[in-house]
Amino acid sequence: MLLTPKRWKYRKPIIKSLTGKSARGTTVAFWEYGLKATTSSYISNKQIEAARKVIVRHIRKIGKIWIRIFPDVPFTKKWLEMPMGTGKGDVDIYTAPVKKGRVLFEISGLGEAEAKEVLIKASKKLSVKAKVIAKGEIR
Repeated sequence: MLLTPKRWKYRKPIIKSLTGKSARGTTVAFWEYGLKATTSSYISNKQIEAARKVIVRHIRKIGKIWIRIFPDVPFTKKWLEMPMGTGKGDVDIYTAPVKKGRVLFEISGLGEAEAKEVLIKASKKLSVKAKVIAKGEIR
C-alpha cells in the first residue's frame, strides 16, 4: 500500500526547488542505524515503498524499521496528447521533499555490517544519493 495523505489543504500546489541543507531530522533519533541523504530531491511514494520492501525483506522479524519521511506534496501530470492551455493536470503521484542531510530511514536489530548492506541496497531504490550513519554520528 502506497503512502498518501488522507486530506490536504491545497490540492495542486506550486512545486518549489530544493536548495540548502535540512534544518531538522539530521541525526539518528530512534534506532541504531540510519540512511542520510547527501543530495536534495523529491522522493515519490513508490520509491519509498520500494526501499521499505528491500529493508523489510532483509530484517525479517528480528529488526525494526522507522520511516522518517512522508510523501505529502502532490505532483501533477497532464494526459498524453492533451493540448496546451487546458489548465493544470491531475494529481499523479505524491512526493516527499528531501533536502541534503535528512535522515530517511532508521533500523535496529541488526549488526553493523548487515545494517550497512541493507541500507545501501535500499538507497539504490531512491532518487537521492545517501550514506549510512550510526546513532551519535554527525557526518
